[in-house]
Amino acid sequence: MPAQSPILEVDQLTKSFGGVLAVDNCTLSVNRGTITGLIGPNGAGKTTLFNLITGAEKPTSGTINFQGHGIDGLPPHKTFHQGIVRTFQIARSIKTMTVLENLMLMPPHQSGERIWNPWLFNGRVSREEEQHYERAMEVLNFVELIGLRDEYAANLSGGQKKLLELARTLMCDPTLLLLDEPGAGVNRVLLGKLAEKIEALCSDLGITIFLIEHDMDLVTRLCNPVLVMSEGSLLAEGTPEEIKRDERVLEAYLGGQYR
Repeated sequence: MPAQSPILEVDQLTKSFGGVLAVDNCTLSVNRGTITGLIGPNGAGKTTLFNLITGAEKPTSGTINFQGHGIDGLPPHKTFHQGIVRTFQIARSIKTMTVLENLMLMPPHQSGERIWNPWLFNGRVSREEEQHYERAMEVLNFVELIGLRDEYAANLSGGQKKLLELARTLMCDPTLLLLDEPGAGVNRVLLGKLAEKIEALCSDLGITIFLIEHDMDLVTRLCNPVLVMSEGSLLAEGTPEEIKRDERVLEAYLGGQYR
C-alpha cells in the first residue's frame, strides 16, 4: 500500500457530553508512514478524539475508518487487537512491578493467561514466555532502559516513565501509535532521547504515529503534517512552518509567539 495513503480517516465525527460538544463534526486523516501532530488549546477536543479512536468513548455521530474498516464504536480491546495502541499524558505503568515485568505483561493472546494452560501445555507456555522475554530485552535496549530492567516503575523519573510507556507499546507490535503529550513532564535531556526514539519508531520500524503535543519545538522537530483543533473541529493543517504562520492558528492558539 502506498506510504502516503490514509491509514486513519475520521469523517464528521461528533461527541457530545450532555449539552457540551467536545468533538464537533471533525473530519481529518492520518497518512501511513507519517508522524502527524495534533495541537490546539486546552479543551479543543484532542484527547476526546483519541478516546473515540481507541474506543474509550463512543461517538455521538460520524465515522472512523482504520485501514479501510469502520472502527467507530468498537470497544478498546478490539481496537487494540486491530493494531491501534496509545499512551497517556500521565504514564500508566504498574508502579509495583519492575520495568521488565511491565513489558512482559503487554503481548496479547498469551497462553499462560488461561488458567489450565500452565498445567496442560507447560512446554508451550514456557517457550512463549521465553520469546516474550527476548523481545522485551530487545525493546529495552532500543529505548535505552536495559540497565533499569529490574527497577520498580515507581522509581523512574518522569522521562524514564515516558520511555517505559513507549517500550510497553512496542511489545504489542502496533500499526498505529497514538501518543498523548509524550513530552509532558520530561526534562530537556531526556526529551531529546525520547524524540529520537519516536523518530526511529516511524523511520526504522514503520509505525505510523499520531501525537498530541503542546511543545512546539518538539512538534516542529517530529511532525509533518501538523493538524490544529479548535472548539472540537479541525481548524488548519500543514507543515509546522505553515501552521506557525497561519493567522487562524495564531488567533486561536499560538498567540503572539510566532508573529
